[in-house]
Amino acid sequence: MRNLIEYPDREAMMLDLADLIASELAETLLHEDRATLSVPGGTTPGPIFDVLSEQALDWDRISVVLNDERWVGEDSPRSNTALLKQRFLISRAAAATLVPLYAPVPTPEEALDELSLGLKPHLPISVLLLGMGADMHTASLFPGADNLALALGNQAPPLVAMRADGAGEPRITLSAPVLKGALRTHIVITGPEKRAAIERAAHLSPDKAPVRAVLAQATVHWAD
Repeated sequence: MRNLIEYPDREAMMLDLADLIASELAETLLHEDRATLSVPGGTTPGPIFDVLSEQALDWDRISVVLNDERWVGEDSPRSNTALLKQRFLISRAAAATLVPLYAPVPTPEEALDELSLGLKPHLPISVLLLGMGADMHTASLFPGADNLALALGNQAPPLVAMRADGAGEPRITLSAPVLKGALRTHIVITGPEKRAAIERAAHLSPDKAPVRAVLAQATVHWAD
């Protein structure tokens, strides 16, 4: 893949990516009043968060939004929002603005309008960091998900509720147009299985490999 960078090990990749994201945010703030960073949940980006949270950026001019969120409260160990607050929005990064993707109502559909209104002033995304599953999903755009076609469509709303067999809880996710509208896009993956998956995705349609929706504009960062 022409847009794939290989690293000697995961630690080197995480350090380089954190530095790159910080420099891209700083560059954005030279020309714009504010910048928006979108990041994945889960444990993979943790080392990036550790480094990034200490960077001397104008964090009070930076908004942070998750790629997606599980529909669980912050008291759940599966809450991406809770993880973000514990591991990223600390130290210098504590001054950043967190754009919520969860509200304490039973279903994501009940909060879509309110959360979408809150998100729109922070678009387009300045720097987008995505992960990818071995099934080639990114954000909560899962193959076979109930609203995948809607979320991939050019006229998709900014946020889409999503349910899929592999997702566990209901989710809320940024839609493909929002992801594709990002000014800079990075995908971080580890291990041979995901390397093979992303190479396979390049030859599949987005409905079968949702990461394909953003692959052409993304830089893929990989370490074994």
